[in-house]
Amino acid sequence: MDQTITPAADVMSRAVAEHRWEDTPLGPMAEWPAALKVAVRMMLSSHFPKAIAWGPDLITIYNTAFSPILGKKQNVLGSPFAKVWAEVWDDLGPIAKRAMSGDATFIEDFPLVINRNGYDEQAYFTFCYSPIYDEHGNVAGMMDTVIETTSKVETQRRSDFLNRELQHRMKNMLGSVSAITNQTLRNAESVEEARGALLHRIETLATAHSKILERQSDSAELFEVVTDALKPHIGNFSEQVSMTGPKISINERQSLALALAVNELATNAVKYGALKHTDGGLTIEWGLDEDTDTKHRFFFIWSENTGQPVQPPSRQGFGSKLMCQIVPVDFGGHAQLDYTDSGVVYSLRGSCGDLTEH
Repeated sequence: MDQTITPAADVMSRAVAEHRWEDTPLGPMAEWPAALKVAVRMMLSSHFPKAIAWGPDLITIYNTAFSPILGKKQNVLGSPFAKVWAEVWDDLGPIAKRAMSGDATFIEDFPLVINRNGYDEQAYFTFCYSPIYDEHGNVAGMMDTVIETTSKVETQRRSDFLNRELQHRMKNMLGSVSAITNQTLRNAESVEEARGALLHRIETLATAHSKILERQSDSAELFEVVTDALKPHIGNFSEQVSMTGPKISINERQSLALALAVNELATNAVKYGALKHTDGGLTIEWGLDEDTDTKHRFFFIWSENTGQPVQPPSRQGFGSKLMCQIVPVDFGGHAQLDYTDSGVVYSLRGSCGDLTEH
């Protein structure tokens, strides 16, 4: 055992010193060429992950910092490098061949599907395979200097995805605000009416959008969407409102659309309908209709009980267009606004995201 190449008392220095090298193509450590002894000493002294692949069989020697890259690969010290990384040798073999020909290769964030813990996993590495020359100037092995960059690559990808998602959402939000503004101004009878309606609608849109961002998801629970849209309106009338339905997740566009529809309905209910007086009532129902086709089995119904007939407005404003023409598009269905003897009834049918009944 040649102690001159084991200056550090770390795990791999001891393992290299105690390994039965006579059972490998390298032979006893005392007979190793000077170039190999120097290279191994330098490698074991380094705190950077390094491995040496020596000789025609590329026999593997590595330092302690390299161990985490191997994961649970067992008994690989003294094994051929091609055997250590058998699952990715088709990718690494040509690079090793170039190094053994005297051509160093440096690669950043190289993707590999490795099996180091008993299962395949996507990993990324920045590494350099560089030739090691013997005392005669011939390439006798190569040095693998490597760092795993899997976490960095995945973090960057998540960041890129979130940035794209943010751009997409901002574009959608600005488009919605623009459409709401144009339609509100076009249908308003006065500047004051336009200002109030516009601020209310934009606030509703912003609240619904904030809820989605808080969840860090592209979906929301219907109950929460409806509740949040009602909060600014119901105040002391909360006991007049009844809501029933299963737990249903709807996507981002559906969340924004339904929030706007509920805002319109609640605004009118407070001004003219069931919530104008304390003796009115409001029932909100949603769920799955098993008697209809799969595509349009989702339903949402808003029913007001004012105790007296309700007359339809003399003109159709943006709120009516929003509820009956715009919102149904995001649900891939249809909607209807009725003025009955008991009050306003709004019904929406279509499809939605994940549906889970309780």
